[in-house]
Amino acid sequence: MPTTAPTTPRDLTRDSDLVRAARRQDVGRTPVWFMRQAGRSLPEYRAVREGIPMLESCMRPELVTEITLQPVRRHGVDAAIFFSDIVVPLKAVGVDLDIVPGVGPVVAAPVRTRADLDRLPELTPDHVPYITDAVEQLTRELGPTPLIGFAGAPFTLASYLVEGGPSKNHERTKALMHGDPELWADLCARLAQISGAFLRVQASAGASAVQLFDSWVGALSRADYVAHVQRHSAAALAAVADLDVPRIHFGVGTGELLDLMGEAGADVVGVDFRVSLADATRRLGPSYAVQGNLDPALLFAPWPALERRVREIVEEGRQAPGHIFNLGHGVLPDVDPDVLTRVTALVHECSTRS
Repeated sequence: MPTTAPTTPRDLTRDSDLVRAARRQDVGRTPVWFMRQAGRSLPEYRAVREGIPMLESCMRPELVTEITLQPVRRHGVDAAIFFSDIVVPLKAVGVDLDIVPGVGPVVAAPVRTRADLDRLPELTPDHVPYITDAVEQLTRELGPTPLIGFAGAPFTLASYLVEGGPSKNHERTKALMHGDPELWADLCARLAQISGAFLRVQASAGASAVQLFDSWVGALSRADYVAHVQRHSAAALAAVADLDVPRIHFGVGTGELLDLMGEAGADVVGVDFRVSLADATRRLGPSYAVQGNLDPALLFAPWPALERRVREIVEEGRQAPGHIFNLGHGVLPDVDPDVLTRVTALVHECSTRS
């Protein structure tokens, strides 16, 4: 008798609206998820995280599973985003860092010399068994709802490592980039391996899509991006090129870089709230879907104003080869979660194809 091939987690999500939109295929309605949808805006998140440091939370598979599922249950969004932090793989390979409340990632010994780079090994799946466990648990729970894996992009990770923490001006980062381009290139190549391997662990365990976050790359000119960053982001995204998962590439303040970020190997380019989806689509052309791009601050506006803007974005997205509704950055901590639930329902209502 012929046997039926076993169903994989990605088989269950292949025809989901999110995966289809990412692949520029027809959808039943515009899919929606929110960056930072699993986080401080949810009272249930604050309850399960109470007394548990952020990095520890990211290393407990059962807790990661619960937190990742919370916004799917509450809001009815079309995808879960894996609960983690972009510095988790750095911690996993031995970087001495912590996530300080109210500050962000703080690195004990910043990378400034080649000797510092030698302390940064490559990432292997053995460094992050808890990530594999959490993804496998999640895909079993989610069924036909896609799970998006993610990693920080080389430039953003490099900025944290070189600055020692968050930076407004990235002065040490840019000084190293231009002052010692060989060390910069070697640092970013190592980080591309770490980011790519982290994405691959998640995709291999069953994630249906991945997103590369380049939170700070909008601080660069086009020339600097091409000369010093693009090939490293491309290497990170190439790490999952053979796994049949759509790749999303997102940065903040990147209106001038959108086409270059697409060329780095994305299927979907995230658009922040500073650029309209219509303009982004024109800049990108027909080869990329877009994701975005409601201003997170508008979640605090009166409902009529918010509703009007949501409908405008859905309509702009119809003109793109594919559109995933999202914010132009992450959910702010003080947002009323009921507003996100209403926005999700509104996107579904006004985008449903007859």
